[in-house]
Amino acid sequence: MAGSARTPTLTALLCLGLCRGLWDQALAGTLPKPSIWADPGHIVTQGRPVTIWCQASLRADGYYLYKERVSEPFWETSPDSSNKASFPFASMSSHTAGRYQCAYHSRNIWSQRSDFLPLVVTGAYGAPSLSANPGPVVALGGTVSLSCSSQEAWQSFRLLKEGGADAPQQLEFTSHPETYHALFLVGPVNTSHAGTYRCYASPQSYPHSWSQPSDPLHLQVTGVYREPSLSAQPGSLVQSGDSLTLQCRSETGFGRFALTKDEELRAPQRLDGQPSPSFPLGPVSGTHLGRYRCYGGHNLSSTWSAPSAPLDILI
Repeated sequence: MAGSARTPTLTALLCLGLCRGLWDQALAGTLPKPSIWADPGHIVTQGRPVTIWCQASLRADGYYLYKERVSEPFWETSPDSSNKASFPFASMSSHTAGRYQCAYHSRNIWSQRSDFLPLVVTGAYGAPSLSANPGPVVALGGTVSLSCSSQEAWQSFRLLKEGGADAPQQLEFTSHPETYHALFLVGPVNTSHAGTYRCYASPQSYPHSWSQPSDPLHLQVTGVYREPSLSAQPGSLVQSGDSLTLQCRSETGFGRFALTKDEELRAPQRLDGQPSPSFPLGPVSGTHLGRYRCYGGHNLSSTWSAPSAPLDILI
């Protein structure tokens, strides 16, 4: 009973410093700026819904949404709860794209405006293409150039990397007047660079109206783990028509394995993993003749081991 009786007093003491500070600002004529964010994110496909949220530091009587280059409030609403309000857009378009701020008032005192929130629409134009040079498989510490190209003379290109469940995060932005492509240099490469990339293009005069995304480019990084070993069963010298199995073994406990052939002087162009370390190649023919290497990796990851020592198959 005594413990529960102290709870309101403790709450009041904790609030005393914070609340007093907020109202000291109010007496000075302004309230602290609110926070602003977009749900599900600030990059939205054309036609999809999005909601802008504005949250104050204290109870507010009303909220206002402002759009850049528009002098009057873009939207006025009442709070959804004691200290935040929503501004829902039923369908995202180039018209609603832009930079937004919000503000609130309490007891006839206005707050400062929030930081800018860029609201971006994608799908307004055709998709550019994205490629990697020398290829989408790069060794740890190496460099790779990602090229974003469009059939139109776009002036702005953006490269984004997927971040799991979150909205993609913009990595690079470049403006190239009267050109059709942009290069983004990635490196020295580390494990954080591995993953899925897309690029977008937009006119410089409409920086928040983006094209459709390019096809995804999966950048894979090798050399992250110790190399496995590669062996041939029954052996590396076989007769045409014989059965042959290559086995990739490792002490690391990899969940997937990839096999490459005849890529001695450059990184493999692709690594397609499989859960089994065994690669049946028989019955063999002249097309199986060559030099093989294997890689190990973990499930749901774009990072791989260093390549195994080469194994030459002779027929």
